[in-house]
Amino acid sequence: MKFVIQRVTEASVEVNHKTVGKIGKGYLVLIGVGQEDTQETADRYLKKLLGLRIFEDENGKTNLSLKDVNGELLLVSQFTLYASCRKGNRPSFTDAGDPETAEQLYQYIIQQARKQVSVVETGIFGAEMKVSLINDGPFTILLENL
Repeated sequence: MKFVIQRVTEASVEVNHKTVGKIGKGYLVLIGVGQEDTQETADRYLKKLLGLRIFEDENGKTNLSLKDVNGELLLVSQFTLYASCRKGNRPSFTDAGDPETAEQLYQYIIQQARKQVSVVETGIFGAEMKVSLINDGPFTILLENL
């Protein structure tokens, strides 16, 4: 599993010129599911995501979590995080999870996140999406190999 976490002041996702998810201050998270991933993998990643302290406190130190700042989540599936460009110039996606399993795990992550975060917005699995954001910092973290 791979999460690309971007601390944002706002973010949104469009499908067919219609906004399907929009947040204010929080995290835009691009989620890639690999072949070996399970619900246990998803639980580890979600725990790490929600525990990250990457918002600034009153002293300017990155010491506050999403919950501490009443932040929001925008979760977007993105199998291209598993692109391999080792051979040739055309990316291979053989390390990405199969679509059925990937969608199940993506939906599981959404359900679990909604138990802990008051605002969780999403993209649409498998859709052609347009993602917009204002990256705060910029601050971007890649979670992989947890």
